[in-house]
Amino acid sequence: MRIVFMGTPDFAVPTLSEIVGRGHDVAAVYTRAPAPAGRRGLDLTPSPVHQVAERFGLKVLTPRSLRGEEAAAEFRGHGADVAVVVAYGLILPPAILQAPALGCLNLHGSLLPRWRGAAPIQRAIMAGDRETGVAVMQMEAGLDTGPVGLVERIPIGPDMTAGDLHDRMMVLGADLMARALAALERGGLGFTPQPEEGVVYAAKIEKGETRIDWSQPASAVHDRIRGLSPFPGAWFPLGPDEARVKVLRSTRAEGTGAPGEALDDRLTIACGSGAVRLLELQKAGKQPMGADAFLRGNSVPSGTRLP
Repeated sequence: MRIVFMGTPDFAVPTLSEIVGRGHDVAAVYTRAPAPAGRRGLDLTPSPVHQVAERFGLKVLTPRSLRGEEAAAEFRGHGADVAVVVAYGLILPPAILQAPALGCLNLHGSLLPRWRGAAPIQRAIMAGDRETGVAVMQMEAGLDTGPVGLVERIPIGPDMTAGDLHDRMMVLGADLMARALAALERGGLGFTPQPEEGVVYAAKIEKGETRIDWSQPASAVHDRIRGLSPFPGAWFPLGPDEARVKVLRSTRAEGTGAPGEALDDRLTIACGSGAVRLLELQKAGKQPMGADAFLRGNSVPSGTRLP
């Protein structure tokens, strides 16, 4: 089929690669414009999708907006059978959604209608969900409201981080989209409307959510740590200079004490109820390190009270 691909981050790269590998005709790749990078922000870095598309020799477009007749006319000019959208980052107006003969398919990282919106991977883990999934849906004007064609369910392990889930989901999602396109090409892809019950929105992660609140139950602290790992990272201040320390991995632990109290010399920290053990940490400007390596350069003896 003739396809327009629309995506930006590394999450979208396996899907683009799978589409090219399956022999589809990719008419154009839409991605976000290169972003400032480097210490002074003077260098412009193309998105991961942009870089891969150029290696494949594909036409790359980076419009700031898709609104207006000029953008719609250019999009229609690709003559696409279908558009495939994976974490693109721009709103698709009706004129774009209606342009491809077979519509626009979106790869979304949740079991819709649960976790519609911007941060479905993080929110599922932060909420303590034991299962999520990846879905191919037909796009419409509403936010992730379209009917669903295919779903792949994914268990969430007790210590799985958002990074772990992201990496698993992007590989499974690429295969799911390839199967959806094959079914669509032969006229065998059916769509089921999303139920009205069970709608939950995955709001964008705000900075105020990232500081660890040790007064919360251990389950909530652990889920927040792993749901925000590796980015933006749940953190706590340490030492007289209150340097931020991100916690990238943790696990539930035994023990009780005052919230934030170190219960041993191995970074077992008491919570409002129960405790968590911190397994991987990162100080600003430093590389991530395991708890043992962290403790060789940072003193957190038993009885320390983390704020």
